[in-house]
This record gives sequence, C-alpha cells and structure tokens, in this order.
Amino acid sequence: MKRWLKWLLPVLIVLLVFAIIMLYVDKEPDRFDVSRVAGNHAEQHAHAVVTGYTTTATLIRVGEILLQKRGGYLSNDVMPPWVFLDNIPNWEFGVVTQMRDLARVLRNDFSRSQTQSTEDVDLSVAEPQLHFDTESWIIPRTEAEYDKGLEALEDYLTRLSDPADPDAQFFARADNLRDWLGLVEKRLGSLSQRLSASVGQERINTDLSGDPEARQSTAAPNEIQVKTPWLLIDDVFFEARGTSWALIHFLHAMEVDFKDVLKKKNATASYLQIIRELEASQERLKAPMVFNGNAFGMFANHSLVMANYISRANAAIIDLRNLLTEG
Repeated sequence: MKRWLKWLLPVLIVLLVFAIIMLYVDKEPDRFDVSRVAGNHAEQHAHAVVTGYTTTATLIRVGEILLQKRGGYLSNDVMPPWVFLDNIPNWEFGVVTQMRDLARVLRNDFSRSQTQSTEDVDLSVAEPQLHFDTESWIIPRTEAEYDKGLEALEDYLTRLSDPADPDAQFFARADNLRDWLGLVEKRLGSLSQRLSASVGQERINTDLSGDPEARQSTAAPNEIQVKTPWLLIDDVFFEARGTSWALIHFLHAMEVDFKDVLKKKNATASYLQIIRELEASQERLKAPMVFNGNAFGMFANHSLVMANYISRANAAIIDLRNLLTEG
C-alpha cells in the first residue's frame, strides 16, 4: 500500500502538468488585419504594395501562424501530451487545405495571363511544398517542408513588387476570382454535408441528376444513410473552424486586390456577405466540448450551427460567381 502511495503523487503531478500544457496550447489563434500585415511586410522588406501583394502576404502570414502559434504545429506531434490533442490538429488541417488551394490557384491562374503562358518558377516550388504530408514527424519534418514553401512565396512576393522583373505577375481578373471561388464552393459544400451528418440523415441520391446521359462507375442505392461517426464529430467541427478562419483572411486580402473587379461587377456587397457569414462561425465555443444534440432536441448541436453558417456562405459564393460571370 505504501509503495502504491509513493508512486501516486508523481503520477498526479505529471497528469496535472500535462493538463496545464494541453489547456495552454489548445487555443485557436486570433484573426489579424490583412492590410496592416501587407503594409508592415512591404515596409520591412522595402517592397512596393502592388496588385496581388496583399493576397500573397496574407498567405505567407497564415502559414507563419500555422507553424508559430501557441504550441507550434501540432498535427505531427507523437509525444505526450501533445499527441492527445485533436481539436487544434483538425483546425490546422482546415487551414492547410485552404493554403494548398490558394497556392494552387496562384500557380495555375492568378500568376498566368493565359493557359499557354509559362508558370512562375517560385510558385511551382511553393505549391507542391504545401502539399507535403501533414503528419510527417521526422526526416523530413512537416514544418521544414512548409517553411520551404513559404520561402518560395517570399521570393515570388519580392519579384512581384519589383518593377524590373515583369515575369512575376498577379492578374486580378473576374475569371480568376471566379475560379478560386469555385474551389472554395466545393470545399464548403463538402464540409456542410459532413457537419449536417452529425445527426444522421436519409438522403436521396442525386449524383446523376440533370443529365439523362450521365453514368457512374458502379451502381448506388436511391436512398443513402449518412452519419458522421461519433468520435469524428468534433474533428469535422474544428476542421470547419480552421477552414473558415483561413478563408476570412484570404477573402479580406482579395477584397483589396480585386477591389476594382468587384466594384465594376457591383459585387462588393455580395462579397462582404460571404465574409460576414464566415466570421459568425468563429464565435468562441462556450461549452466544454462539441455538443451533438438532436436537431430539435433540448441540447445544442454545434455541428448543425456551424453547418448553417457554412451553407449560407456557400450559397452567397454561388450567387457571387454568377454575378461575376453575368454582371
């Protein structure tokens, strides 16, 4: 009995230390002012703030926060107590996904005048670096590979602001913005479906709707039962939080770089409504965990609340894309 008591105190101390560390690092970063970040970056590096500068500087800053926030980058940690955390790693995955999408559009669309033009040398390095495995612990570490991607973005940003280097460009055109928004639309649509599936739903199979000649690889039932596994509900919730956090900054940045495009299309108000819906999804969670009550039950269902904001933002994106096409 005495031997058992002798080990009890050290174990309790270790558990207490682990709990304090976990509470300290399990916090989402605050949002930042993209124009201020771009201005400070330009002043620090003696750059001119040209078209595309704010978007690229914001992408770099989001990446820096991902790696340098409280507790650092957690998705690839294998040691306790960090390995026991899953909320922030899922938040990180949402952020990384949006960074990857923006880097891809930068490489394939924003920096190119037409489909036959040559891709930017720095963006051709940055985009694949950001697609590196999110959970690689060592040789090579995820953080090191993402740092290489951010360095390549820095090189692109330096060339972009240099009037003597016309090879680095950012084309703020309506079709480019529409293409990126199309990618965002698909991401948010998927998240909305996964969040809504927290309560389980019978859904009609609409995979081939609208095209009588459409075919798919294998047959699927007319009605599908979808339900997010109980242990994954908070994972999807925090992935959605990270996605929204990153998108808010990217949208604010493109509001600056595509200002004239939005004004010409009379689309500024529609654009700002998307940001407002996503900002509503960032309110602090005032509960000790992600609740999963019934849709009309006595207890909250945080996933359905998040799905509401995501769906409203997605609907606004669909309207905006139509406006950019026809406006």
